[in-house]
Amino acid sequence: MKIDRIRTFMSRDANRPRVIVAVDTDEGITGWGECYNHGPDRALPAVIDHIALQITGHDPTRVEYIVHRLLQEARFPPGTLVLAAISAIDHALWDISAKALGVPVYQLLGGRVRDKVKVYCGIYTAPDPSEALDLCQSLNDSYGFAAFKLSPYRVDIHARRWGEVLKTSADYFGKLREISPSHFDYAFDAHAKIYEPWQAVQLGNALAPWDPLFYEEPFRPERVEAWGPAKAQMRVPLATGESLFNRWEFLRLMQVRGCDIAQPDICVVGGITEMRRIAAVCDAHYVPIAPHNPMGPLATAVNLHFCAALTNFKILEYRVPADAPYVKDPYLPVDGYLELRPDRPGWGVEMDEDVLARDEYVHWERKLPIRPDGSTGYV
Repeated sequence: MKIDRIRTFMSRDANRPRVIVAVDTDEGITGWGECYNHGPDRALPAVIDHIALQITGHDPTRVEYIVHRLLQEARFPPGTLVLAAISAIDHALWDISAKALGVPVYQLLGGRVRDKVKVYCGIYTAPDPSEALDLCQSLNDSYGFAAFKLSPYRVDIHARRWGEVLKTSADYFGKLREISPSHFDYAFDAHAKIYEPWQAVQLGNALAPWDPLFYEEPFRPERVEAWGPAKAQMRVPLATGESLFNRWEFLRLMQVRGCDIAQPDICVVGGITEMRRIAAVCDAHYVPIAPHNPMGPLATAVNLHFCAALTNFKILEYRVPADAPYVKDPYLPVDGYLELRPDRPGWGVEMDEDVLARDEYVHWERKLPIRPDGSTGYV
């Protein structure tokens, strides 16, 4: 079996863009993967076209060989666009390999170590604790979610005194915990908006009395060595990793004891091939994996198979597919878990090529906060 061609589709999931990749073989098997959308998504098809020149004609079941070859072809450490493209190719190769054998992908990863995968859902639009609880309760009623992620910020962190930021955040979470069912878990994503690590520590500790599930990426990830001292001062589980790219960066994070929970993204780091290495590095340091997954239903399927075979798994981020018809049968939570489909090979989902052919891509970009003095903040 040989790789015959690689196709790229620009689509959407509600108002978010999605870049989907199909790898076709000369035996009629097609594998599917999803790129992370870092922003300049229109550049990804050109990157993937270049990759196609390097691997067309190769055996798609030699996943390790092909991914390693692509990294070597880049010569210098690839950035986000190239890694997003390699990630999608990697997904597709695992999909092909499993379909060729008639088994789910998780069987190729050593088989399942769990029967279902626990998920949490992000909610970011409720300014009032009672409104937040209403949203959470609705998600619980519909899908059984009992774990949720919110923003910790209740006021503009650039325009208000820092003490006000801390007080409003603590008051909000305290009230939410008071009115919530005791089995509900809440995590908080600070989205790397804080520049000074001491402020990140203060905010985490302001939330700590109400036992959050975790406190995610409060400050910038570039200086890995800053995370160890910050974590040592926190009384809350610290999570990070969505902006790290490979096993060596995660090894540095582990060496400085910089987090309690690691959050690599399977659409960023180079796919399952690199995610497995990252997970092994974290496992050696007793750190569980909670994959970053704000992407579409295909990426969720990829994550599901990875998590099903992962011993040091904690919980998976899940985005309810509001309007992503390019996947006909997405995995939907039941009682807060995604259930495996052992009778379906590959990722276990069916793609709709008629939908993908329509090019329903929508433009999206991150909105930078503007500080009172006119400078830009982080996002």
